[in-house]
Amino acid sequence: MPFTTQPNTVPTSSKAGVLTGLITLDRIRCDIAISSQKRLLEELAILLVEHSTALDKDTVFRVLIERERLGSTGIGAGIALPHGRLNGINECVAALIRLKQPLDFDAPDQQPISLAVALLVPAEASGEHLQTLASLAHLFDDIERRNDIINAVDAVTLLQLFTSTIPG
Repeated sequence: MPFTTQPNTVPTSSKAGVLTGLITLDRIRCDIAISSQKRLLEELAILLVEHSTALDKDTVFRVLIERERLGSTGIGAGIALPHGRLNGINECVAALIRLKQPLDFDAPDQQPISLAVALLVPAEASGEHLQTLASLAHLFDDIERRNDIINAVDAVTLLQLFTSTIPG
């Protein structure tokens, strides 16, 4: 099944592909060995700026770190959703890292994370930001889908799981 990507595509229902239009194969990394929360955020910043002249790695990293200082973006069940709003961008962008070894991320359930999905949105896009985060959180509420994502064999499978329609 071919994927279509459209700029500024945001899920309008929980059944839509959550990251369709926001993530590309080159912004997904699987089985990466990372030993600290700071290093994970740095790697996510690198992925978020990949192939973009509008984004600066240091600025993106700073935005992710500043948001994390407000409270952990670990949501539980092995998942973290680092995110932030950024001036100077016109569309949302996402990146995903699945870790080789679980990493402590101060999640509310005290469980280490295995997957981090980072999201950047334009500074003025508060509603879009919240809607996308809510859609991601809803996606991970489905235990079967969450397990499929955490256990996906490769980046292509991860992309398919995030951009396909949620059953039901």
